[in-house]
Amino acid sequence: MAIIALLLSAVAIAADQVIKMLVTANIKLNDQVPVIKGFFKIFYIQNNGAAFGMLQNQIWLFVLITLSISAAIIVALFKYENHEFFSYTASILIVGGGIGNLIDRVVRGYVIDYISISFFPWIFNFADCCVTVGTVFLIIHILFFAERDGKSEKVIRSR
Repeated sequence: MAIIALLLSAVAIAADQVIKMLVTANIKLNDQVPVIKGFFKIFYIQNNGAAFGMLQNQIWLFVLITLSISAAIIVALFKYENHEFFSYTASILIVGGGIGNLIDRVVRGYVIDYISISFFPWIFNFADCCVTVGTVFLIIHILFFAERDGKSEKVIRSR
């Protein structure tokens, strides 16, 4: 199953890169295209920082962190014995999204962001969505499904 998870991570990376290619080919930098009026628009920007624009121009710090986390998750895919839906899905999404943005940083020197939602002040991308959802799934796995005291125990039990 670990190999399938890595292949699905590659699919997420490819999807991220294709979407970014479409955005850059069809929208000018700092321009926007409304999708759902007053709610959702495609707004093409170049982000030199991390989430929420923090740590501007720290490309190699992000590269090191992304490579370290991705390597740890890939090792865990093969070594951890209690995988289930949430841990596999978290691994796929975090590695796929992390490497998707890593490619941007290494190749371009910035990350292409384009998703703008009215109630959220920051602009983000598909890879960011993958990392965020993957992290939530990892937290769910750790809190409710991870091994405890040497035995597998599901915290959520039917009564």
